[in-house]
Amino acid sequence: MRVFALAVITSIAAFVAFGAPAVGAATTTLSANPKVVIIAGPVGDKTSYFVADARAAAAEAAKYTTNVVTILTPHATWARVKTALQGASIVINMGHGNGWPSPYAPWQPYTKDGLGLNPVDTTSDNTTTQYHGEFYLAQDIRLAPNAIVLLNHLCYSAGNSEPGLPEPTVGVAHQRLDNFAAGWLRTGARAVISEAYHGAVEEVRALFTTRQTIDQLWRGMSDANGNVVTFPPAPGQRGLRDRAAPRCASRHDDRRATDLCGPPARRRRVGVHVRRRSHAARQHRPERLDG
Repeated sequence: MRVFALAVITSIAAFVAFGAPAVGAATTTLSANPKVVIIAGPVGDKTSYFVADARAAAAEAAKYTTNVVTILTPHATWARVKTALQGASIVINMGHGNGWPSPYAPWQPYTKDGLGLNPVDTTSDNTTTQYHGEFYLAQDIRLAPNAIVLLNHLCYSAGNSEPGLPEPTVGVAHQRLDNFAAGWLRTGARAVISEAYHGAVEEVRALFTTRQTIDQLWRGMSDANGNVVTFPPAPGQRGLRDRAAPRCASRHDDRRATDLCGPPARRRRVGVHVRRRSHAARQHRPERLDG
């Protein structure tokens, strides 16, 4: 079996925080019409594939809420995305990933671990990418309470490498997972799930129709391998990764799906939260502007 610890952590691993309320405890429920924002950035010859995945996720979300905002390349600019993200309960991001650790030193927060978008709004440029890193997420984005972020197909976000590059060590994979989630947690998100290869339709459906924990949701996805191992992330949380494929998820407590999306069609619960890395860990991350 391939040890895809980094990739699995980036795509399939889950960070689970303890000290959560009991299953029967009262929880915060969002409006019955939560905002879902779906972004597909420029990825060159893979653009049509990413856009198709984004549209499929949007179609699934539209079954449960009328408040679905889809921003697709070549129109996925920072100005448009920043406006749309405010108050979102579910965020789905697909595109190029510029994470850390990577071959592209030195680290800096302005382009790493954020969004790969179109520099300007055009009619045809699906290749040129401008990265807006965790600094801009933390400074400019405020999601709805208990929001969840789904990262799909991004290099580094699930601990994975770029195509053609060697698989990372387990330690590097853990850092990549943690780092990519950190900026989103600072937007107010309660959970982050990263999938290197899997689309977002299944997660969207589960968030709106079940009441399982995020841990349960992540473990129950159709691409789960069951090779879950734990690792120590930030205090008060537990890191999980599926070592056979790049997947990961992070949650802060026992949040449920209805905490994020309102009452589901079927009564089970889901909740997610990504942990924040320490300031000490950040000091060791260099970065490059063009990722």
